[in-house]
Amino acid sequence: MKFKIILISIFTFILLSGCQTIKKKSDAVAEKENEKYGQFVGKEVNELKMELGSPSEDYVNELGNETLVYKTKKYGIPCERKFEINTSGIIIGFSSSGCI
Repeated sequence: MKFKIILISIFTFILLSGCQTIKKKSDAVAEKENEKYGQFVGKEVNELKMELGSPSEDYVNELGNETLVYKTKKYGIPCERKFEINTSGIIIGFSSSGCI
């Protein structure tokens, strides 16, 4: 009985430490993503379009700012990058989700 408890404890420890490793790696990728595309904030929208091409979709948000959405897939996982552009054509915000 004691052996069974020890075995389950070891298995649980390995499983939890593996999940922590995956979280650290995904956080590092997200940080790199934000660093790379966050550099466009404060620049003109033309620079963004030259780098990334035409957006998958665009719309005007509730604040009256244009939002450009770039959608891609990597390993079958959808990635969405959004850039908010003010009325002067300057990028004022960036967000991404699902990007690895």
